Amino acid sequence: MRAESPGPQHEWLDGDAGPVVRPYTLTGGRVRPSVGLDLVAFVLARRGADPVAHPRLHPEHRRLVELARRPVPVAELAVELDLAVGVVRVLVGDLLARGLVSVYEPAGTAFLPDDNILKAVVNGLRAL
Repeated sequence: MRAESPGPQHEWLDGDAGPVVRPYTLTGGRVRPSVGLDLVAFVLARRGADPVAHPRLHPEHRRLVELARRPVPVAELAVELDLAVGVVRVLVGDLLARGLVSVYEPAGTAFLPDDNILKAVVNGLRAL
């Protein structure tokens, strides 16, 4: 018995669809990073970080280390790799666990204006 001739596979995809399952394979099905990472947290490769010494890393991990040779925010890494931010957070968490990168969270808001100041601003705007 002969099988059908090979025809176009995945007719439900077009050329612009891109990878469908790949982000989940990159993270091993994980959807949460090992550490919480803010979108504006800066990632910096540690001095002497060599991703080649870690054979289980994906090419995307290696690319992240290369991009992080200078401080770069998590959101920008997602844009550079054309991956979802959630995926990049998981990958950065992997690199952090292996000691290949450092993460610098933005300083918290140390000063929040007093409610009286905000009310004065609103009243001043209304007076205009």
